[in-house]
Amino acid sequence: MTQMAAVGVSSPLLLLFLLLLAATSEATTFYITNGCPYTIWPAALPIGGGMQLDPGKPWTLNTGDTNTTRLWARTGCSFDGNGTGTCQTGDCGGLLACKANGRPPNTIAEFRLGGFSSQDFFDISFVEGFNVPMDFLPVPAKGGPGCSKGPRCGANITAQCPTSLKAPGGCNSPCTVFKQDRYCCTRSAANNCSTTDYSDFFKKMCPDAYSYPMDDATSTFSCPAGTNYKEEEEEEFGELQGTPMRFTFEQLKSATEQFADKLGEGGFGSVFKGQFGDERIAVKRLDRSGQGKREFSAEVQTIGSIHHINLVRLIGFCAEKSHRLLVYEYMPKGSLDRWIYCRHDNDAPPLDWSTRCKIITQIAKGLSYLHEECTKRIAHLDVKPQNILLDDNFNAKLSDFGLCKLIDRDMSQVVTRMRGTPGYLAPEWLTSHITEKADIYSFGVVVMEIISGRKNLDTSRSEESIHLITLLEEKVKSDRLVDLIDNSSNDMQAHKQDVIQMMMLAMWCLQIDCKKRPKMSEVVKVLEGTMKTDLNIEHNFVVTTPANFGSTGNVSSSAPPLASDVSGPR
Repeated sequence: MTQMAAVGVSSPLLLLFLLLLAATSEATTFYITNGCPYTIWPAALPIGGGMQLDPGKPWTLNTGDTNTTRLWARTGCSFDGNGTGTCQTGDCGGLLACKANGRPPNTIAEFRLGGFSSQDFFDISFVEGFNVPMDFLPVPAKGGPGCSKGPRCGANITAQCPTSLKAPGGCNSPCTVFKQDRYCCTRSAANNCSTTDYSDFFKKMCPDAYSYPMDDATSTFSCPAGTNYKEEEEEEFGELQGTPMRFTFEQLKSATEQFADKLGEGGFGSVFKGQFGDERIAVKRLDRSGQGKREFSAEVQTIGSIHHINLVRLIGFCAEKSHRLLVYEYMPKGSLDRWIYCRHDNDAPPLDWSTRCKIITQIAKGLSYLHEECTKRIAHLDVKPQNILLDDNFNAKLSDFGLCKLIDRDMSQVVTRMRGTPGYLAPEWLTSHITEKADIYSFGVVVMEIISGRKNLDTSRSEESIHLITLLEEKVKSDRLVDLIDNSSNDMQAHKQDVIQMMMLAMWCLQIDCKKRPKMSEVVKVLEGTMKTDLNIEHNFVVTTPANFGSTGNVSSSAPPLASDVSGPR
């Protein structure tokens, strides 16, 4: 019986696409193509060996009469003349290096194919720790009853477990973790040790990673032709590609000790501190009346499928009955606002100039990735200090993607209802014609807040100083930009000229005409010193009516959502 199965491997750094064709029940051919922009070192068992595979190059493997095959990919390999060496493993980020002396490396996937009653069988196991994030999509047998229905089912484990495996798994093997004969293949188990036992190792290191139907003791997934295994309450997430780990409500209830330690709250819900395994987490519990299904789905789908050092990492989510929760990496320093505004809960000294520069640059890099490096442009649409989180070393990461919008690259504009936070909204919101350039205006506002150490809208100040961006218009025209520099920081005062140059960049971002604003990649170049700020700019940054904006478009009457105020560590 002729069968075909397709296997795709995806990762933020690794795009190794595997197409597996089983011509008969006795032989299998793997067509492996390196879709990475860099060299990888794929290998397979029981064929043995591996090879260097440059970008775009193919590799054809014939497995013979075996029905079980292992495939893996490695990056950053270095071998000596004897064929021994090391490779970077994990999520291709070099988080861990293990010996590559002929033994299967950390990243591995095992497939078992068969032609029984129009079913494809395949087994997924992970040896010695990390996994390369993969999509597994078995395709119906040619001529079978499900052949016109496309993929029958998929085991999507993209980005679910590398961090969970990092500490307890690493270079360990199932033998070292379980210390049992059947995993060590010793004593009485030596003759009947099964490779599928590695699935138990993966489950132990990454609990609940398999949220997949018909998951039996050996993790062999059986997918009858045309079967749809989505439960009703999971329907809205069933089609999302690259979604992260799924938690149960009870797991998160336990991880947060009954939601005991609240870090903060905002318009959509509250954030709680928790512990899951060896990792500290922040759990965002959404109010039933707050963030809707659309916003929740947007956040899970968007941030769950993209990866960048300056974007907060979404570890997982819970969508169980009426419960909607998001699980993030814990950011010890909390959100940026508590470090740049005068806050009663923070006695730390003002941030110095170099730290503020670093934060601004990292925000720009995160936005540049969203706007220009993803398959679809992603407009965040709620860039503000409360949505910029800081780690122990004041490295900045963008968070809260509930209002984000995906924009096809062939679309110049996307029309959407008004969303965001007053004080950070770009002028074009008055017409509801929005592109990613709205984020650049918001970025300009945030830069000015970081520089001045105050909020854009601050009603505690005198009437003429309430609005920072209006004040900026006045100061640039009177050549008194120096008045806006944070006067609580001696270090900021000592770098006045550099700070004023940063203000010039902010003003470029604050242009009323969105076409005159820079791209975020250009902002990054200015910050890195490889490009100069455009000084041919207008010094008007604020509009209040469509007439001022010069547009004949309709003004959206829908009110903006509540401003988020989650300011503690999360």
